[in-house]
Order: sequence, then structure tokens, then C-alpha cells
Amino acid sequence: MAKELAKELISAGVHFGHSANRWNPKMGPYIFGKRGQIHIIDVRKTLAGLVIAKKLINDVVASGKDVVFVGTKRQAQKAVEEAATKCGMHYVSDRWLGGTLTNFRTIRSRVQRLDELEQMQTEGTLESQSKKQASRLKRELRKIKGNMEGIRKMGRLPGAVVVIDCKKEYLALREARKLGITTVGIIDTDCDPDTVDIVIPANDDSIRAIGLILNELAEAVAAGKTMVTAQKEVTPRPRRARPRRTVLARANTPEADQMTPESTPVNQTTEQGPQPNTNQPEINPQQ
Repeated sequence: MAKELAKELISAGVHFGHSANRWNPKMGPYIFGKRGQIHIIDVRKTLAGLVIAKKLINDVVASGKDVVFVGTKRQAQKAVEEAATKCGMHYVSDRWLGGTLTNFRTIRSRVQRLDELEQMQTEGTLESQSKKQASRLKRELRKIKGNMEGIRKMGRLPGAVVVIDCKKEYLALREARKLGITTVGIIDTDCDPDTVDIVIPANDDSIRAIGLILNELAEAVAAGKTMVTAQKEVTPRPRRARPRRTVLARANTPEADQMTPESTPVNQTTEQGPQPNTNQPEINPQQ
């Protein structure tokens, strides 16, 4: 399976990097060599990073968290939308709004505004407005929908963020690092690998190569969802322990009959009075 995937990636041009004069020295361990003035990416490093990323995403989804795919460059927009739709996750393909993660409450309020505008359009309320007001509301609807269509169902912060080209998506990586969210990056030879947690060195300008890698990550998401469903079916519902109440003896029970005043011990000192002190010396009256 790995050999077939490696052949597909090579045929898609995943090993072609940028020109040598644009390279980042930190990408040296991921470069196999140089052909002319173009760096060649080591495909073995690409497969190793892909395996680690799939294991991580599988664990994140199995724990009940979501994954966000981010790719706003033209070569990655369609692949990101298809992969996220395939596995039922969230995506950002048009523009990353500042504060999408760090200011999540405000983003959710804009999603509610989007739902409100769509409801107005469905009910025909927009047509009853004036031309100027209707045009303004339709323009607002197109703008919000273009920016938030992929994350409108994201009700909480994700557990992992997958980006294509870390130089392009530096805002998303910065917010994820601030919140402690794990990041996976498909990066080329001109990027800084320290900006992501898991590096998948690949040609981030090849549409076919991006599609193959994202397809593998989408399969890992689907496998993680299967594990969550299996855990819900196997895990039994915990039974709530009821506290035991202490039952007191009733008046008509044998235990209550045995507890009579005759059977209760009485302090002999109180009944017989104080006892004389026998240790005192006797007094002779003749003295």
C-alpha cells in the first residue's frame, strides 16, 4: 500500500520543491537533492509525515474532537472542500478571518447572523425591503456565507488544524499555537517547519498531490469516527448507586421489646449513694 501511494505521489509531482534560491535552510532534512535549480523533496519523509499525521488525526477524532482543513490558495481550495465534505469536517477555503479561533464567540454570532439572513431570504422578507436595503442585505449574505460556509456547523474549538502552505496560513497557525491546538502542515521547501507540529513535506502547488494527501487524511478522520461509534456501542451505561437508608427499630418489633427499662444498665453509684472511704484511719475516742 505504501509503495502504491508513493508511486501515485511521485506521478503527481509531490517531490518537486521551489527553486534553490528560495529555500528555507530549516527544510534541509526533508530535501533529497537538487535537480538544476530546483530542490527535490524526499518522498520517504513525505510518507513518514503522512503516517504520523494520520495517526494523530485518528486519535483526535476518536476522542470526540473535530478537525479543520485550511487552504485558501487557489490550488488547494477545491481539494480542501472535497476532503472536508467527504469526512464531514470543517474547512476554510476562501479567507481566514482573524480571530476565528481566539475570538470564537464573535464568530459564532456572525454564523447566527448568516442563519437569520438565509431565513429572511427563504421567507421572502428580503424582497419586501426597499431596493437599497435588499441589495445591502444580499451583499452581506454573500460575504458572510463565502467566509463562514465551511465552519458554520463548528460549535466548539477543534482538536487539530490541517493547513496547506504555512506561509499563506500563518494567521491560522498563530491562533492554533496560542490556544494549544495541534497543527499539521503540508509545506514546501520555502516554508519554516517549526511553525507546525507535524510536517508533511510536499509540493503545495500541485493540485493533484494536495488532493491525494488530503484524501488520506480524510480516510483517517472516517476511521476515527468509526472508533467513536464502536466505543459508544460497547460502553455500558453506568448504573447510579442508591444510598442505603438506616432502618430504625419500631415499637412493635422484638428488638424494641427487648430494650425495656429493666434491661438497661443503671449506674450503681447513683442508686446506692456515695461509698465511704475505707482508706481513712480510725479515730480512737479515748484519745
